[in-house]
Amino acid sequence: MNGTSPPRGALHHVELWVPDLARALPRWSWLLGELGHVPLQAWEGGASFRLGATYLVLEQSPALVGERHERLRPGLNHLAFHAGRREQLDALVAASAGHGWRLLFPEQHPFAGGPDHCAAYLEDEDGYEVELVAS
Repeated sequence: MNGTSPPRGALHHVELWVPDLARALPRWSWLLGELGHVPLQAWEGGASFRLGATYLVLEQSPALVGERHERLRPGLNHLAFHAGRREQLDALVAASAGHGWRLLFPEQHPFAGGPDHCAAYLEDEDGYEVELVAS
C-alpha cells in the first residue's frame, strides 16, 4: 500500500467459503487476475487475492455446512466488480466459459441490469454470481 489508510468504512475483505477449493481456485484465480487482483496468501485450505486495500479470501472450511452457495437465499447474492471499458467486459465474457463461468441472462446481455447499466452477470458451478460492470 502507499502508506495512507483506506477511508473509514471502506471494505476490508470478503471471505467466500467454497465447497471445493481445488475446483474453485482456478476459476476465481483467472477472474480475479484478469481484474487486477494479485495473489496475497495461500495455505492448505484457502487462498487470498488483493486489489488495493481490499482482499478476497477463498476458503474450504471444515466448518462449512452445505455443498452449494444459494444466491437467492438470505445472505450474499453476488459480488460486483468494475470491469473496465466495454471491450474489456466483452473479452472477459468471451473467455469466461473456458474458465468455469456461465453467462446469466444471455438474452438481455449486456443490459440485463437495465438500459443504462452495461454489465455481465456470471455464475460458477458452486452458485456464486459475479457482476462485471463496464465503465
